[in-house]
Amino acid sequence: MLIVLIVISSFVLLNFELPSFTKHYNLKHRLLYIPIAFLFLLSFTDCAKKGTPSGGLRDTIPPVIVKSSPENYSTNFTGNEIEIRFDEFIKLKEVNKELIISPPMKFAPIITPLSTSKTLKIKILDTLKPNTTYSFNFGNSIVDNNEENKFEYFKYIFSTGSYIDSLKLSGRVKDAQLIAPEVPTTVMLYEANETFTDSIIYSEKPTYITVTKDSTGIFELSNLKEGKYLLLALKEKNSDYIFQPQNDKIGFEKELITIPTDSTYTLTLFKETPSYKFVRPSQVGKNHILFGYEGRADSLNIEMLSEVPEDYISTVFKDEKKDTLHYWFKPAIETDSLIFKITNGAIIDTATVRMRELFKDSLNISALKTGTLKLKDTFKLRANTPLISLDAEKFEIMAKDSTLVEATVKLNKEYNWAEVFFPKKEDESYSIKLLPGALTDFFEKSNDTILFNVKTRLSSDYGTLNLTLVNVEQFPVIVQMLDGKYNIVAEEYITENKNVFFDALSPDKYFLRIIYDTNQNRRWDTGSFLNRMAPEKIIYYPKQIEVRANWSLNETFILK
Repeated sequence: MLIVLIVISSFVLLNFELPSFTKHYNLKHRLLYIPIAFLFLLSFTDCAKKGTPSGGLRDTIPPVIVKSSPENYSTNFTGNEIEIRFDEFIKLKEVNKELIISPPMKFAPIITPLSTSKTLKIKILDTLKPNTTYSFNFGNSIVDNNEENKFEYFKYIFSTGSYIDSLKLSGRVKDAQLIAPEVPTTVMLYEANETFTDSIIYSEKPTYITVTKDSTGIFELSNLKEGKYLLLALKEKNSDYIFQPQNDKIGFEKELITIPTDSTYTLTLFKETPSYKFVRPSQVGKNHILFGYEGRADSLNIEMLSEVPEDYISTVFKDEKKDTLHYWFKPAIETDSLIFKITNGAIIDTATVRMRELFKDSLNISALKTGTLKLKDTFKLRANTPLISLDAEKFEIMAKDSTLVEATVKLNKEYNWAEVFFPKKEDESYSIKLLPGALTDFFEKSNDTILFNVKTRLSSDYGTLNLTLVNVEQFPVIVQMLDGKYNIVAEEYITENKNVFFDALSPDKYFLRIIYDTNQNRRWDTGSFLNRMAPEKIIYYPKQIEVRANWSLNETFILK
């Protein structure tokens, strides 16, 4: 185009008619205009530029299977290798996490490619069961190499028999204590054949498995054969499809189910309280031994069997957080070992503690909580050695205007706390001083002067909730408010239908739930698989409740 413009311009300049007496003179001048015209035209011409092609639209199409060998849904399968060819290069992402093989195999197959390829290969290392339909569900692990478009939930299915099993079972998993179940949760079927016993879940893998895909807890088991089965769900720590009560949550259908069925099932996950088990004790101080345990130990008792001096005495308190008893004794005994009898109900254990030369503990006192206290809070002090006595007159509570506040002090010997009760006002600061001798421990040692500072806030900095319960099936119930991490922030136990009022709630979003206290022991009790006992029922309010400062909420909880 540029060349054409130059030629035309030159032609016009050279052939423009002028009077004859000036033609010769001006022809030479016209020739001078040609390079000028050339430069002028360049300024209006978009010359060819270097650049990067746009590349077109982004690829959004997942890989497509070209051929499978053997074909998907093959019967009378006898081989040990499967090849699935795609129309483009693919790769596998988190295949060990995504792939679900049902029934599970004792030896995991080798799945390739390790990098990229157009062919996915499965090499089976296990001995296949006869007349069984196998399903390889790849989840979201197959993606194309360039854009990682997912080939979602591809299943490769074959049967070692003459037909493909096609029955299905569906349902939902929920969690006994959480508003939504954790993802993923494994759902299992154990075939109830002639060798079936309940203990199979502790040692063998199930007949069929699937996993929940999201927090709705919906599941579907497919390609099942007719028969009777045990249905259960596990939220596992080790992902080995075997129930380990110490680590796993379990949910189950109480009775065996029959397939085919039109029923859907709801499985409630819970963590079993392990059976009581005594843990080997250990000496941690010159006069201090820890006795750990698992499970419930409401009547745990420790008795010395070794010979000790006549003035030997001991005391015990519970650990705040761990399943542990702190055993303290005096005087110190120069011996290689001590023998103890540990009793919990009808269970009796004997333990030997190897003694070491350790330092003696000195009294140390700290506050469980400092900073801001609510008006109804009790100020609590903990000690590292057992507290034996207190002198309430040596506890001095002073407001910021130097006014003394009367307090009541009690010892909580179960957890080794000193609990300080005193009236509080809004938006006030308090200093809590322990004068020397306020607390005395097991070794007759007392505290030096200790000072703690706390404060309160305005009532308008908090919110309140007035709750009406509707359709409560039975009483008593425990009404609880929980923060976003499921920590209990407020609780009330009611034995009849009445409104529940929670005050001094910090601005936040809360979960609200009720617990049917079936055995009336004022706490939630979990279930047991072997006893086919479900956990006590918990019902959550359908949404989080937002509490704002200086707000009074009125909510109606209709239980379903």
